[in-house]
Parts: sequence; C-alpha cells; structure tokens
Amino acid sequence: MRDTIFYSKKTLKLKGKIVDLTHPIVMGILNITPDSFYDGGKYHSQAQILRHVEKMLSEGATIIDIGGYSSRPQAEDVAEKEEKKRILFAIHTILKAFPDTLISIDSFRATIVETAILEGACLINDISGGAIDEKMFEIVARLQVPYILTHTRGTPQTMSNLTDYENIVADLFTYFHQKVAALRKLGVEDIIVDLGFGFAKTREQNFLLLKKLAIFRLLNLPLLVGISRKSMIWKTLAITPEEALNGTTALHALALANGASILRVHDVKEAMQTIKLVESMNE
Repeated sequence: MRDTIFYSKKTLKLKGKIVDLTHPIVMGILNITPDSFYDGGKYHSQAQILRHVEKMLSEGATIIDIGGYSSRPQAEDVAEKEEKKRILFAIHTILKAFPDTLISIDSFRATIVETAILEGACLINDISGGAIDEKMFEIVARLQVPYILTHTRGTPQTMSNLTDYENIVADLFTYFHQKVAALRKLGVEDIIVDLGFGFAKTREQNFLLLKKLAIFRLLNLPLLVGISRKSMIWKTLAITPEEALNGTTALHALALANGASILRVHDVKEAMQTIKLVESMNE
C-alpha cells in the first residue's frame, strides 16, 4: 500500500512529537515580509515577532508557519539571501524564547527549507509543489520531514494569468495523484495536501474547490486549507482584508465540514472556536 496514494495517516511526526490529526489543528501565520496582502510589515523586530507568536501559541496554534517571501499574486521577487536572512532571524528568535515551538517553513526554495530545517523548523510548506525548484523533492526525502504539497501554476508573479483548466477538480486530483506518487517513490512518508486557494485560480474556481473539498479526502491524506482573509472573501463582500475575519470564519466552518484537518490562519482564537463548534455537531 505504500506505493499508492491511498495511504491513510491520522498523525504527523514533528520534532519527535506525534501530532494527532483526528481532531483539526491550527497553523498560525507569521509573515516576515513587507508586502504580504494582510500583515505585511507588522513583524520585523524581535519584540513584534515574540508578541505575535506568544499570542498564537496561547490561543491554541499547534504550528507556526514562517514565510519570508510573500506568495500573494504579483508579489515582488525576493533575493534568496534576503529570504534566508528573514527566515533565520525569525526561527532563532522564536526557538530561543519558545524552544518547543513546532515551526513550518513557507518557501519554494530547496536551499532555504534545508537551512530552516537544520536550524530547528520541522515542516516544509512549499506553495509550488516542487515545480519552481527541481531539487525540492530530493531535499524533502533526504530531510525526512513532513511536506505540505500545494497546487499552483507558475510563480507569484505569473500565477494570476494561469487559470485555464479543462476541469479544475479533475485536474487537481490528477496533479496530486502524480505528485504524491513521485514523493512516495522517494520515500517521503508524511504528506499534507493543500489545494492552493488563490494560487492560479479565479474567485469562482476557489469557491468550487471549497465546495468539492471532500472529494480530495479520497487521497487519504490530511487536507490543509489556507483561505484566511484571502481575496475570495473580501472581494466577494466588497470589503478589505482587515474586515474579512467574519467571512474567513464562515468559510473555515465549511472547510472543516468538508474534511479539512489543518487551518492555516491569521486569527488563531477564532479558528479554534470554529473547530470547537463544528466538532460539537459530531459529538
């Protein structure tokens, strides 16, 4: 069964700890970037980083996801040296104050994720699914850490123009089938699936994928949903990202009902409350 995608696993091994996914968990977002669509420029100093991380951990975040390169559409390119500097500053700052923190590294560059893992991160979050850096899968296999496999097309600079699909649900299912098979062949055990909401997809396609999310449970892999304050919410409601918490919560409830195991969020407390309420319906 290890050679197929139908490989059911309800746990992740992170930093020697077994994380139970039979109940959904929250991944808190920490963007060390000046241009992220919602929180760009907020977390640069040690004090800012520590306040935010402490808040997310106290509110129930299981994982902290650090990004040093904005993945929003039309984001500016960031030199590898600068991205590494941002990432390492955040990792060292967090682990010095909170040494048990489970850190995810949000990058599509193999050298960046390798450095981050060696410095204390324990999960790789690659928005490109190994497409931008051909060495990524090899690094994941060698490091033997869990890997978030995301669907997108192109790069942050080009993805908005790459939204033509024959059948987006079928196309994404085939994509994940092929990518998971390649990772399994290399010996990668822990894989998390992320449909890539907002990446090379129109607003209508995003909503269709959220509606059809349960289909991807057939992959028998944990599903991560990252829709927090994204444009599919605030453009639909004709508001700003700062006003999109209520819409985010509504869509988080739908994602959980359709099988999401991990919510990647800006607002941890509200996501934890949503999980508690949705799970209460199944008691």
